[in-house]
Amino acid sequence: MPSIFLISINSNGEPKKNRMIWAGWLLFFLPLFGWAQQDPSATALLEAAGIRLQLRLTQYDPQQYNLRIGQHVWSWEQGSNEESFRQSNWKAETKLDMLPDRSFQGRVVFRCVGGSLADASANVDLYIRSWRESNYVLMPAVAYNGNRYPWRRLRYSPKLYEIHDIGPDKGIILTDVPKLSENGGFSRIQQRSGDFATPAVGFYDDVQHRSVWMLTGQDNNWGDLGISFAESRDRQTAITSITSPVVREQYVYKNCDNHFPSWDKPAHFKKGDSLVIEFKVYVNPAQTLQDLFNVFAGIRKHMAADTGLRPSISYSAAMQLLEHKYNTKNFVSEHGYYSVGFRENFLQDWQIGWTGGMITTYPLLFAGADSTVKRVLRNFDWLFPNGISPSGFYYDAGRKGTEWLGGDIRKPHTGNWHLVRKSGDGIWYITRQFMLMEKKGIVVKENWKNGNLGVCDAFVKLWKRYGQLGQFVHSQTGELIVGGSTSGAIVPAGLALAATYYQRPDYLETAKAIAQHYYENYTVKGITCGGPGDAVQNFDSESSAALVESYVTLYEATGDRIWLLRGQEAARQLSTWMVSYNYRFHDTTAYGKARVGVMGSLYANTQNKHTAPGICTGSGVGLLKLYHYTGDAFCLDMLRDMAYHIPQYLAHPLKPLGTLPIGYVSERVNINDWEGPETIGYVLPISTWAETSLMLTTAELPGLMVETARGRVTAFDNVVASVIKNTEKELVISVHNPTPVPAKVRVMERDQGQGVLGENFTYGLPQLSVEAGKTIMYTISKKKRR
Repeated sequence: MPSIFLISINSNGEPKKNRMIWAGWLLFFLPLFGWAQQDPSATALLEAAGIRLQLRLTQYDPQQYNLRIGQHVWSWEQGSNEESFRQSNWKAETKLDMLPDRSFQGRVVFRCVGGSLADASANVDLYIRSWRESNYVLMPAVAYNGNRYPWRRLRYSPKLYEIHDIGPDKGIILTDVPKLSENGGFSRIQQRSGDFATPAVGFYDDVQHRSVWMLTGQDNNWGDLGISFAESRDRQTAITSITSPVVREQYVYKNCDNHFPSWDKPAHFKKGDSLVIEFKVYVNPAQTLQDLFNVFAGIRKHMAADTGLRPSISYSAAMQLLEHKYNTKNFVSEHGYYSVGFRENFLQDWQIGWTGGMITTYPLLFAGADSTVKRVLRNFDWLFPNGISPSGFYYDAGRKGTEWLGGDIRKPHTGNWHLVRKSGDGIWYITRQFMLMEKKGIVVKENWKNGNLGVCDAFVKLWKRYGQLGQFVHSQTGELIVGGSTSGAIVPAGLALAATYYQRPDYLETAKAIAQHYYENYTVKGITCGGPGDAVQNFDSESSAALVESYVTLYEATGDRIWLLRGQEAARQLSTWMVSYNYRFHDTTAYGKARVGVMGSLYANTQNKHTAPGICTGSGVGLLKLYHYTGDAFCLDMLRDMAYHIPQYLAHPLKPLGTLPIGYVSERVNINDWEGPETIGYVLPISTWAETSLMLTTAELPGLMVETARGRVTAFDNVVASVIKNTEKELVISVHNPTPVPAKVRVMERDQGQGVLGENFTYGLPQLSVEAGKTIMYTISKKKRR
């Protein structure tokens, strides 16, 4: 008899399974139990859950941008069955099994056994009965709550323009991205598999209290697959489909434009052609929306063909090269600051937070040479007090070392719009650097402290006045201009840290209130938005990652484990942005030639559809802390994927990457065609914030984490480590360096329950030196731990 379980999280962070005794679910699945006793068919079990499988052949008119001109649909029958469509004959071989994990695994082989069919595709449909428009639809990195929100057609870089859209109390507004309709009418999302962090579609039904997931792979012999979700006119039914080859009808998404003419090419099938579509379906009881994310966290790699880690460059070699690059190309000696880019425009000259301003200085202070540290201190002298705007927040941007700008001067009405996330990043990273300076014996100047303290006060004032932080404030007055969003998601972490540093308990109370607001209004609803300054309020990974840091930092400040539970929930929501497999690039592309594995990269947001080498802009250290405090292995695995993979994108003399200049890390990793079909796998040869993310990774995370009591070792650095010997007296670890450069590997020994990690806990850790291609043995004595 199949069992129905609810997946949730134990207090120690491990998933738990509770047998459902809820009467509604028992009645819903009662027919299943009877069939189970009589050799049940998997299709009947799915039918009982309100899902019918069907097969479809579709024909298009390429001259009308792939307008659908015909289709043939037939029901899923186990085994082999034959159908005819126009001038072609087909045989479909189908198989659907129910696996021990209670998932449904399906496979269909379409074979053209006679005639031909031009301009066509083959499809598997999941037809969903008893649909509700209120259902939350999740397409990882594509749509959150179906993107069912008001939207505006705005060019990049979009800012709200109409007066009726601007104000503290307006709702979420998106740009023209793939979406389900929020006000009736045509409602469909069609994407290619590479658009998804995981090729999957899920939904949560809050009436039937269930979650449903459909997963598939990236491609087959006809290339990437298409994945779509569509609602009927009356919203009583819905269909999610897998299409091969990918054909988006009439339109494709191109940056800020969901109505760009489709360039997809349907297939010309002839006798002897075949294709395979494989998928899995999961149906689970769900008490809350979070259960949809919890299930996803456990299954997101189940259809992945390649989940291998690919070593490239050691952390120490990466940091050495990046330190040189920032000192020779980014440091403006005339004024004494590190520019975020090469100063070709104001956005590449100076921005606080977000793209690197006063964030880059942190790893340079942490691991840089004495001459580099002196430059970092000059950067603080340059910022304070001139970098504080009249509102009390940091100035948004600047240029030429002496001009301070309130916002995006490219659009006159936004010339003083300050993104609250930027000042949030500022207080978070600057306070941590004050702590690091004191740890290193460097005097923190009073005007630095006071300047940062004033920004903290500005946030407290903003919160007390509006009961929210919003997305944009006026740099001159502090007035809230654009409300809503989780743009300030890092602010609770910054204020909680400042509460300790400045001995201001009122900061901690404000931090808790803001975080509670974010949890109730965003985390519980499965959305985070407004973190980037160039995507209006499209849903994004940046504020999602910031919420993880804030929840964890509040636990460290208060000792209240409720914040750990919320951190785990936020981490599982963040996982929907993280690529869960290694995309198969064509061998002719730059990333394909370099054998880059994208598993662990993160999609930016639902508008800017590139995945990126890391968090913008952070290391993900909060995930390590979650594992340390809860033992939640999911958080550890997530962090390992992200931290291990990021050095691949650094162009190094011994490991070049396409046309990317040495020492650069590009933010663009295209596994879809949002910038055009030719851009999949190309390397955009520019310097970006991703360099700062890599430096943060090398500083804030250990290269190796050794859990002595458990006899376990985890490599974040690009080495291969394994336990060779584990006795009561000692733990022996083999550390191999497969990269072409030497490695100095920072080692952290920990056991769960050792206490609060706090800030800068990796500073001063011992290092192992491993030459390129060599292996050493590292022995830890257990006697000293008794």
